[in-house]
Amino acid sequence: MSDQLSSDLASLRIDRGDDPSRPSRGSSPRTPGSGSSLTRVVVPLAVVLAIAGAGWFGWTKLEGQILKQEVKTTEIALISPSQAEVQITAAGYVIPQRTSKVGSKLPGRLSKVLVSEGDTVKEGDVLAQLEDADQKSQIVAASSRVGVASARVSTARANLAEVTQQVEREKSLVASGAVGRANLDNLVARESALREAVKASEAEAHAAQADVGTFGVGLKDRIIVAPIGGRIVTKPATVGEFVGGIGNIGLVAEIVDFKSLMVETDVPETRLHLVKLGGPCEIVLDAYPNKRYRGVATELGQRVNRAKATVVVKVKFADDPENVLPEMSARVSFLSKPITDAALKEAPKRVVAAEAIVDRGAEKVVFVVDSGKLHAVPVKVGGPVGGSAVELLDGPAAGVKVVAKPTSETTDGQRIKETDK
Repeated sequence: MSDQLSSDLASLRIDRGDDPSRPSRGSSPRTPGSGSSLTRVVVPLAVVLAIAGAGWFGWTKLEGQILKQEVKTTEIALISPSQAEVQITAAGYVIPQRTSKVGSKLPGRLSKVLVSEGDTVKEGDVLAQLEDADQKSQIVAASSRVGVASARVSTARANLAEVTQQVEREKSLVASGAVGRANLDNLVARESALREAVKASEAEAHAAQADVGTFGVGLKDRIIVAPIGGRIVTKPATVGEFVGGIGNIGLVAEIVDFKSLMVETDVPETRLHLVKLGGPCEIVLDAYPNKRYRGVATELGQRVNRAKATVVVKVKFADDPENVLPEMSARVSFLSKPITDAALKEAPKRVVAAEAIVDRGAEKVVFVVDSGKLHAVPVKVGGPVGGSAVELLDGPAAGVKVVAKPTSETTDGQRIKETDK
């Protein structure tokens, strides 16, 4: 039985053969699992370090694209030759001082429109006409009543003259004693009644004539005239359109006196002392940035805008301005002395802070701020202006915002947030 048990136990032994993991005879024994443990530690650590390095490299590249960097901005400006004489500069709008929105006194439908947008009119010129057939018929009817009343007056006067003649004859007969006074008294009473009848007829004739005048005024009001001279600045009403009346105040046309155009600027209250009424000014319109106009400070506003701490200063054009329209944006520079003819003809310079220009490769660029992103725009630089700025011969237009001090990390397409710091 013991032999059988030994045979069974021998059958359960595992045959390892030439297992290389088993130590050979005469060699030192190896610590179980030491090689595999080191591999399990080193390989993951290397993978983690590789991922971290790639992440850091990608972050440095995308940081400017993902986060909004705070940058200080400045604007490209236009500097005129009269910059040395500028005391203060303020912004405003071209505002006409005389304007008229022409309507109709009477409600009615337009039968004629005699002007178009852009036409120049004088005071008293006919602009439009309402339908007037009903008014003319009323004038005809009133004129007929005048004729009837006049006929009644003539009849009453004739009757009065006849009775007056009879009274005179009767008085002679009574004085001679040929007849009594009874008939004379009747004729005198009738004469008095006829005199009153004549007065009534004359009053009726005057009333009828007054009706003609009233209807004539109404007919005249059907003709719409220009209350001031100027230019039609809106599209007039059309033929057949109903204008006038309560709740239907339709404009026939709007007239602006272009000779009354002024620039109304908002000057800070703290710098109002630099403005002198009657002093020279330079006007630059945003629509024509390369053209300048002479101006004169004419009038101060009568109240301070507390919300903005500014006072309105009105500046008129010294010369007749061409191509200037109401509501145009303008910048006014209040000067210490008038602009010379030579300076007025000289074109203004486009300038930017010298620190806003940086080198990118072989080009000089500025970083334009557009909707919170930066765009590198190549520029061509001229000479220095005022020590801290340079003239731009080519590049963005005046008024464009650019980064004031770009760094080596400032890139095209970078998202930014503007700051004053």
